[in-house]
Amino acid sequence: MQELIVEIPERSYPIIVVDGLLANAQALRARLRACIQGNQVAIVTNDVVGPLYLEQLMAALDGLQVDVMHMRDGEAAKNLATYEQVMDFLLAARHNRSTCLIALGGGVVGDLCGFVAATFQRGVDFIQIPTTLLAQVDSSVGGKTAVNHPQGKNMIGAFYQPVAVFADPATLSTLPPREYAAGLAEVVKYGVIEDPDLFVFLENHCDALLAKDGEVLSQVIVRCCAIKAAVVSADERESGRRAILNFGHTFGHAIEKLCGYGHWLHGEAVAIGMVMAARLSQQTAGLTAESVDRLINLLSKLGLPTELDSRSLEIITVDAMIDAMGLDKKVLDGRLRFVVASEFGNVAVRDDIDEATVRVVVDQCY
Repeated sequence: MQELIVEIPERSYPIIVVDGLLANAQALRARLRACIQGNQVAIVTNDVVGPLYLEQLMAALDGLQVDVMHMRDGEAAKNLATYEQVMDFLLAARHNRSTCLIALGGGVVGDLCGFVAATFQRGVDFIQIPTTLLAQVDSSVGGKTAVNHPQGKNMIGAFYQPVAVFADPATLSTLPPREYAAGLAEVVKYGVIEDPDLFVFLENHCDALLAKDGEVLSQVIVRCCAIKAAVVSADERESGRRAILNFGHTFGHAIEKLCGYGHWLHGEAVAIGMVMAARLSQQTAGLTAESVDRLINLLSKLGLPTELDSRSLEIITVDAMIDAMGLDKKVLDGRLRFVVASEFGNVAVRDDIDEATVRVVVDQCY
């Protein structure tokens, strides 16, 4: 077991990484009961994750009023319509301000459940139990909750911290290869923005990662969570340093939006976005061509895309990319902000990069 603390004034909470936690009813019950203050619990999951882990979670909550909401799987379900369905479900089951919501699933479930928790009766407790790699290393930590809008990803949401995050690496054994690889994109991101030693570790352990080696995975999950916990503790609402976590995301979110949510998984779009961000870094921050090639090679070895596919090229034009990025949340006072790296582990947020340079970088993907 590994335990980390996200140190936010008056709202600190643990991230607990335990291999096999969901299969250990006694341990899971003890962990959950320590976090649940009332008698009501609402579990939000989907029809993919529910059949795998819901029974184990329900057994640990025996004796409480537990209601379960199943939402559709996939990024396309992370919208206001699903948000309203969950709200209707909670009200119909007569949940009140003492209820505790539990997000059992990947990033889509966690983001949506967290936004519901932030706004149901002005805020109730919620627990994250992430079951995908992307959620375990990134989206379940830090309190960003949101739903998508047709004009942009995560445009409607709130900063709202969970009371605990329980990550069980054993759940990754049931994760489809494509979903698993998508999570590895966020892992690579941490190596670029903060930890060059982690990047080298990933280069040296590609086979073990792809084989879902438990020891290697646990090391990676804990290291990524530690990095994010430190960044979030210093800057909860992304007014400064937290913005470095968006490396590749300005490009990636635009790709997701233009292709339609679901064509690319979030991690896949971020992988392509990181290649664009690396090339922008080469143009504007002095990142070496060797480093760009290392990033592309690592992403490729991990089964991730590094360029747009033929369908995307039919949809996405350079003008469309520039326009979509202009609607991104990271725009400040009308200026696009990009995270650029001068070397692995040394990044900065820039709002002074001219559009012509961005166009050249995007055009390289055509």
